[in-house]
Amino acid sequence: MARAKRVITIHVRDDREKEEFMRELQRLNLSAFIYVHGKLNDLKINVQGTKDEIRETIRRVREIHNKVSAKLYPDRRGLYRYTVDDLLREASASVSTPILVKTLKLLGETVETSEGELVTSLPWEELVEVAGKLGEALSKISLNTTRQIREVVLPVAVAFNLDPEEVTNILIDLGAAEWKEDKFKYELVKNKEQAMEILLNHLKGEENEDRGHQA
Repeated sequence: MARAKRVITIHVRDDREKEEFMRELQRLNLSAFIYVHGKLNDLKINVQGTKDEIRETIRRVREIHNKVSAKLYPDRRGLYRYTVDDLLREASASVSTPILVKTLKLLGETVETSEGELVTSLPWEELVEVAGKLGEALSKISLNTTRQIREVVLPVAVAFNLDPEEVTNILIDLGAAEWKEDKFKYELVKNKEQAMEILLNHLKGEENEDRGHQA
């Protein structure tokens, strides 16, 4: 099949966007050959291959540019759009989307989910930090907890800056969790929503008590 060539121009706002775009571009496994020439806020991309290869490559290049823009710059609502897989890879973490969502809500952030994407008010660097903290907390309790109790413990541990083992012990003291000898795991006695409500009420009560002492 005849080979062809096409040049497209990608406009970027700053060096940060340019670097992020180039990093994403290098991850792509493309059938066409590409050559990138950068000049100020423009990236000229020379694409060579068959017509079908060029068409598919240009589609994917524009797709990642849209993804990078949505990640770095908020929309009219002040929200950023991230791919969950990209976030977890960047943070070297392996936590579920429900845990991410609950943590962001406890931190007072706006958050929505849509087909593997996370839409939130938290900027990328801060979100990577949150995901990293969740990953660290998970590594401490993953072997001796069930999935359900982790969905309560991890968001609270990160949002309130507590050790996850301490949060687990609080749940036990409140009668919302217990140790199952036959499973060698801690698990909830209440459902997730009830356990979270009991835990948050307890922590907020402690915060109010601390403020009273300081006053």
